[in-house]
Amino acid sequence: MKEDYKEKWDKVVAIITDNIGESRASTWFGVAVPISFKENRLLLQLPSEFFVERYDHEFYGILTSAMRKVFGNNVKLDYEIELIKNDRNSKVKISGVQQSPSIKNKFIQSLQGRTPIITETEKHKEFDPQLNEVLTFENYCVGNSNKLPYTIAEYIANNPGKNDFNPFFLYGDVGVGKTHLIQAIGIRVKESRPGAKVSFVTLRQFQQLYQNAAIKKEIPYFIQWFQQMDVLLIDDLQELSTKSGTTDALFAIFNHLHQNRKAIIFTCDRRPMDLDGIADRLIDRFKWGITEELPKPDFELKKKILSFKASKNGLGLSEEIIDLIAQHSTGSVRELEGIVMGILTRSIALNCPITIDLAREVMKHTIRPKAQKVINFDMIVETTAEYFNLNVDSIFSKSRIRNVADARQIIMYLSQKLTNLSSSAIGQKLNRSHTTVLYGIKSVEDRVNFTKDLEETVTAIENELKA
Repeated sequence: MKEDYKEKWDKVVAIITDNIGESRASTWFGVAVPISFKENRLLLQLPSEFFVERYDHEFYGILTSAMRKVFGNNVKLDYEIELIKNDRNSKVKISGVQQSPSIKNKFIQSLQGRTPIITETEKHKEFDPQLNEVLTFENYCVGNSNKLPYTIAEYIANNPGKNDFNPFFLYGDVGVGKTHLIQAIGIRVKESRPGAKVSFVTLRQFQQLYQNAAIKKEIPYFIQWFQQMDVLLIDDLQELSTKSGTTDALFAIFNHLHQNRKAIIFTCDRRPMDLDGIADRLIDRFKWGITEELPKPDFELKKKILSFKASKNGLGLSEEIIDLIAQHSTGSVRELEGIVMGILTRSIALNCPITIDLAREVMKHTIRPKAQKVINFDMIVETTAEYFNLNVDSIFSKSRIRNVADARQIIMYLSQKLTNLSSSAIGQKLNRSHTTVLYGIKSVEDRVNFTKDLEETVTAIENELKA
């Protein structure tokens, strides 16, 4: 009887296990599923592109050797992955690479945490670190409310190579000065060490670069480029949610940089534990260093910022005007800057002195309404369970008791309405299928406008979440 290709793949895995150990083999090869074997090409289903990169680079030698021993010398390997988890419509096929020994060694070194092999041209090539020369420590106003994060940032900038606060995870509301503070780190490092490789990148830019690399099948080069950095500054990490390919790449970059005592700094609008859709293994890495909140400036710091910004622009703001703005502003540094520039522009345009009335007029058009509270999945579960007087564990159980089922469907509905989670992600969190979540959401949508009790329940829970 002809041996099945699945049995042959099991033999390949057995050979690999004998060489790299059971634990490592289980982690990397236990998830592979052989799908077909046609025209001497084996198609494997893998969880993500990160596994493809590992197979084609770190495990290339042992995998190729085992495949040839079991399937024959001319065997080829292809991969199938789902770009969106649990969505078979998003599956793509990737051909395995054929590597020369030199290319193979290059990728092995870059992904195993050794110094990447970079050509002499690349080594001396100038690249733009994306730093704004205005965003220095000297231009940053410090008060009691932000003294601790400022002190940590300055310590990191003045002590390159130390892992005391590595990574540094800085979170806070929009406009409180997170970007300024981490850019100041990069600028200080470049001032003291002009040859240091510093890169500031927003998560959106990082994602776009990753997508371009994926299209060109150059993800290992993408990873290796960031692994060269002495200081990596990543802004707006919250946008990473649910993007598994980018997460895998960032995980590899993080491990390499941290192992080599290179500084990694993130900004985010929330704490790591409040991030939805990001793998736990990456969130655990954030805990290796220090997480610190950058709060909104208190009253005294707002006054200091206003005086500093006014002085920089040649404005003479009276103590009365400064107090007025500080009392009524929401606390965003960006908002304070906008008010100062608005006063300057209006006084020039109208050719009039700066008065309390002028300041009030500018504030009317500048001060933003209070920012909405950030709501996540865990908050929705806890609030709904409390409303129904249920134990939280019952929500995740298989119970079909009426009030438990109703609470679960309301959680599905509110998670879809109030968070960025996809229906698939909601299903994963509730241990339910994608179809079940869609049914639950539609069930609430269909009934909420016609069933008074349900409408009152959903409204009460939503109001409690937004309070």
